Amino acid sequence: MKRNNRIRRVCVGLFAAWALHDAEEYLTMAPTSREVFSGLPEQLPIPEEFRERGISQVHVNLAMSAMGAVVAASAASGVRSGGRSTLFRGGLLAFGLHGFTHIASCLVAGRYTTGVVTSPLVVIPYWLWARRVLKRHGIRPEDPKAVVTALAVFPALAGIHALVRKILGEGSLGPEISGMAV
Repeated sequence: MKRNNRIRRVCVGLFAAWALHDAEEYLTMAPTSREVFSGLPEQLPIPEEFRERGISQVHVNLAMSAMGAVVAASAASGVRSGGRSTLFRGGLLAFGLHGFTHIASCLVAGRYTTGVVTSPLVVIPYWLWARRVLKRHGIRPEDPKAVVTALAVFPALAGIHALVRKILGEGSLGPEISGMAV
């Protein structure tokens, strides 16, 4: 297989792995979020309505759509640059490491938490494979710029959730839309 095909598969694979992983989150985040949020320490800055009622499916749908756009841009940037773009490498690092946070949250909670099934089956194996392929082709998967980009995911994720809260009505979870995927 040619170098370009391998790198392209790694880059497109970021979005594919994210989509598989987020399918689990799409199905499980809203129903499990109330229990998870209610058990978190009060010091964590989590909206009170999330602690009381969890995250609505509408909120999950909108937030995942926004994050999907970010992941798609990261993967496309990787394809365009042959895997060398900072956006792609930072996105790859953030995605891989976040798989471990799902496993850790499950261990801390002592029960199923959203994302824990696909993290060891999809997220982490994809990340390890992608890193190996990039290294074989002389691309450093992590460098200071990629690390900074990966760290930017945390405020970006908080910003996405804040924006979704604003769209749905500040301080509320928004309208409950039965049976409708937004």
